[in-house]
Amino acid sequence: MNTNWIKVFIAAVLEVFWVIGLTHSYDFWTWTGTVIAIIISNYLMITAAQVLPAGTVYAIFVGLGTGGTVIADILFFGESFKWTKILLILLLLVGVIGLKLVTDEKVEKGAES
Repeated sequence: MNTNWIKVFIAAVLEVFWVIGLTHSYDFWTWTGTVIAIIISNYLMITAAQVLPAGTVYAIFVGLGTGGTVIADILFFGESFKWTKILLILLLLVGVIGLKLVTDEKVEKGAES
């Protein structure tokens, strides 16, 4: 896994935090953390999409963020647990992993080694 895919993964993790922050921020510091997470998350996604296919990067970013947010809601915020939610998240993750596996990475000039 190269650094661009790691950027996408970190961006998706940060997406979970900023989505939670949009709901649960209550003062200057929590809103500041949320805004910083949004900025860093989008920056990482954009820089990865400059090398990797943008559509695939966005689909993986949103898929992982969605799955992570639903799981965080269940674990930490009292959202109801249903097996159908878990199965649908697993189906989403299978699609995300499949996209990553079938996506060819662009090779930048001078980066061949």
